[in-house]
Amino acid sequence: MRKFDFLILFVLCQFSYGQTGVEKLIHGKISVASGSVEGVNIMNLVNEKSSMSDSNGEFYILAKADDLLVFSAVNLEYHRRSIEESDLKSDIVIIKMISKTTELKEVQVNNYPEINAVSLGISPKGIKKYTPAERKLATASSMRLNPMGLDPLLNAISGRTKMLKKDVEVEKKLRSLSIMNALYTDDAYFTQTLKIPADYIKGFQYYCIENNGFAEALKTKNKTKIEFLIVPLALQFNKIRTEE
Repeated sequence: MRKFDFLILFVLCQFSYGQTGVEKLIHGKISVASGSVEGVNIMNLVNEKSSMSDSNGEFYILAKADDLLVFSAVNLEYHRRSIEESDLKSDIVIIKMISKTTELKEVQVNNYPEINAVSLGISPKGIKKYTPAERKLATASSMRLNPMGLDPLLNAISGRTKMLKKDVEVEKKLRSLSIMNALYTDDAYFTQTLKIPADYIKGFQYYCIENNGFAEALKTKNKTKIEFLIVPLALQFNKIRTEE
């Protein structure tokens, strides 16, 4: 009898694990008392998938129960959220974040585009140009760029370098998303040609830019090449969506 009871318990445990181990495309929304909710970086530390919120604070990301999501933005306090079973069953998961006490105002210097560091003789011509995230990573991982800061070895041990590498990847995905939105301004292509429901268009876009081949094709802005890759991605996405 004890062996039989043990067998039943084992089967139930395996069944429970199989249920909680299934990833689902979660629809979330950032909520802030005051301040912008656009451009918040969302990272799943378990499967290393990432996403970014839109102008309404909404985002889509693949996750399963017990996955840990981290939320970060220039104007918001760092936030961590563990995914629960109830989140997987919810139509939309609300993430409450707090605005930082000090927020830098945007400064535009577009009046004199011909005046730059090269024309003023400050920087030599042909020097590598870094994006904000790439600059932080280069500074943290290079002694030459950071002679007075923390040793790159300490940054690697503490995990800071790994975190900055993920920020670079998120920045690249944001650029890919911008290109995609510029190429496809009409939702009809997604809903009629690719059969993506209107409520899932943003989630499908995030799904596409997670594909390295598609992200590289976006850089060329060649619609023929892009659409050759996007059709099978749409079929895969719809299959995942219908199986949820």
